[in-house]
Amino acid sequence: MAKTVVKYVCSECGTASPRWLGKCPGCDAFGTLVEERQGGTAQASAGAPAASTPLGSVRASEAERIATGVDELDRVLGGGLVPASLVLVGGEPGVGKSTLLLTALGAIARRGRRALLVTGEESAAQVSLRAARLGGAEAVGILAETELATVCATLEHERPDVCVIDSVQTLHASELGSAPGSVAQVREAAGRLLRVAKEAGVATILVGHVTKDGAVAGPRVLEHLVDCVLQFEGDRYHAHRVLRATKNRFGSTNELAVFEMTGAGLVGVPDPSELFGATHTGDVGAAVGCVLEGTRPLLLEVQALVAPTDLAMPRRVGTGVDPRRLAMLVAVLGRHAEVALASADVFVNVAGGVRIEEPGGDLAIALAIASASRGVPIVEGLASFGEIGLTGRLRPAAQAERRLEECGKLGISAVVAPEGTDARGRLRVTALPTLRAALRAALEPEAAPREVAAA
Repeated sequence: MAKTVVKYVCSECGTASPRWLGKCPGCDAFGTLVEERQGGTAQASAGAPAASTPLGSVRASEAERIATGVDELDRVLGGGLVPASLVLVGGEPGVGKSTLLLTALGAIARRGRRALLVTGEESAAQVSLRAARLGGAEAVGILAETELATVCATLEHERPDVCVIDSVQTLHASELGSAPGSVAQVREAAGRLLRVAKEAGVATILVGHVTKDGAVAGPRVLEHLVDCVLQFEGDRYHAHRVLRATKNRFGSTNELAVFEMTGAGLVGVPDPSELFGATHTGDVGAAVGCVLEGTRPLLLEVQALVAPTDLAMPRRVGTGVDPRRLAMLVAVLGRHAEVALASADVFVNVAGGVRIEEPGGDLAIALAIASASRGVPIVEGLASFGEIGLTGRLRPAAQAERRLEECGKLGISAVVAPEGTDARGRLRVTALPTLRAALRAALEPEAAPREVAAA
């Protein structure tokens, strides 16, 4: 009889240790080693050698992508689901993962393709109630099962075009002694589903739980195995959700989709700039910035509040902004633009819950902070984009033409941009070399012609 071996495996990096340790030797994380029992210590049988194939003679499959019927989801995926791919969708409970995927399965089934939903968290009757509310999911097959072997056998037998596993943490392999959701179970489930998806040609979507920090729960090997990782973000108490790709072997990882939760389910927002970029005339501390998310330019409202503080260390708090980037912009404003912020708390918020992750949004953040500090509103109908350097100079932002097209489409009349940006259409583009000149153009327009040149 094979001997049972006890190992302690890190849930973050997968490093195995023969005994429990408080700190993982692989990734230096504390308290992540979990007991895992493995049966058998026999040596692996020797396999027969296989002939290699020159890479130039390998022909990629020409199979078309499977459209999900949800345009915003297709955008993030890179044009639709790739056959035989494995996609991981993560998000907090109640954010709308199951609702979105059931809507997509219903649209796929209505187009004549076979769609299957494997649910381990809800009964078939509960899913039927949601499907009746959403409508159009009558042709979707459903399997309420948590046994991993049964699920894999069903996929190999029925070979649906698309399958959703809700969720991967509920699957259980009976040959493993650990409980469902443990490191060993999740790793085993992901590995076997990956093999079935590639061999049977099933586009498989795995729904994953998330930790308190918002990361996908389970071992990191789960993210390494799949072809695409989608993160569903948003507050269950607000109407809008944001879906972004953090890994995508078949498309861009910078794409972003916006959904609105309605009584009929999640509805895509095709023009989020009109939603997030709206400001009220005369608001102090509000600026409109044009940022780039993948191939999509977005107009976002950046709000800032500057308040005197009695603390020895003033606070720099940013929501939707990198705190280190915010601290750098505050320092540049004080050193090169003479905006006194050394004894003031600075709070910055990006409206709509969207995160600014590219440097092209620096100028809008700086303009909002300067407006809040001086108590002067920014010129009506003005948007901005550009990267700010430590020397106080404005650096060009990528794809300026697309940003200007988005500004013109939504009725922006004037744009402040880095030097070298050319005007497009009827937009009045003010191309400036420094941050100081940009502040004068946005907050003191009557003095701007003496220092800046309009393109």
